[in-house]
Amino acid sequence: MSDRLDISEPLVRALIAEQFPHWAALPVRKVVPGGWDNQTFRLGETMSVRLPSAQRYAAQGAKEQRILPVLAPKLSLPIPTLLARGQASSRYPFPFGVYSWIAGEPAMTAAIADMSGFADNLAGFLQSLHRAETAGGPPAGPHSFHRGGELNIYSAETVAALAELSDEIDSDGATAIWKEALSSRWARPPVWVHGDIAPGNLLVADGHLAAVIDFGTAAIGDPACDLVIAWTFLDGEARTRFHTALPLDAATWQRARGWALWKALVTTVDMRRNGSPALNDQRRLLTLILDVAL
Repeated sequence: MSDRLDISEPLVRALIAEQFPHWAALPVRKVVPGGWDNQTFRLGETMSVRLPSAQRYAAQGAKEQRILPVLAPKLSLPIPTLLARGQASSRYPFPFGVYSWIAGEPAMTAAIADMSGFADNLAGFLQSLHRAETAGGPPAGPHSFHRGGELNIYSAETVAALAELSDEIDSDGATAIWKEALSSRWARPPVWVHGDIAPGNLLVADGHLAAVIDFGTAAIGDPACDLVIAWTFLDGEARTRFHTALPLDAATWQRARGWALWKALVTTVDMRRNGSPALNDQRRLLTLILDVAL
């Protein structure tokens, strides 16, 4: 049974009225899709409310509230601004946040005018993130689901998925990619990582990358996890531009491929078990990760 909470518009409306009565008259609307770890609601036209959906995600909210004001001035693209901190109450068991609303459409559904330009802007954002001062930043760990940490924490999961999918993928080739990803470590000083650079967290406005949201898995550590989008969203010239724009060595890209492979494997297993209608798309992604090295 899932431990995720059913967070409804009436509940959020009641929390706002209880803790922020000056905003009580503003409409509350659930954002669709509104996130998994945290659920998002519009509050009026200029704000959003972000609430952890389960206990295991609660630490993300407190971390976001602490780091967003620190990171914002250092970054090349807008990120959410914290406006108010909500407290746990009898209605809802976790702290939550009220943030600025950033206009834009998630990249997964938006019309992007120039994918190569999008890739350049995303690479520029990551470079600005990697240059940001890390003093006091949270080292990778459970709060970031080990994004920024060592990939081998997911070894058992990956090996099990490889065994389960041995009837439909090149297991030897996939195992070789996985072992290569585990063969190196980030040897430079730790840098800030977003932890979930995915199309749903990249906002597009007027055809261009306009903002980055959802810093719940942010940490300091190895930036390899933030490069997975080279396989999951970018292709062709855009993938090449993204790769060449970032001053990272081949071993880091090998670890990035390992991150992409782990997630694709476990997601494919889950979709196959559940008969997901998106399984064939997921299989195509897995094949691409196995075929494309950077």
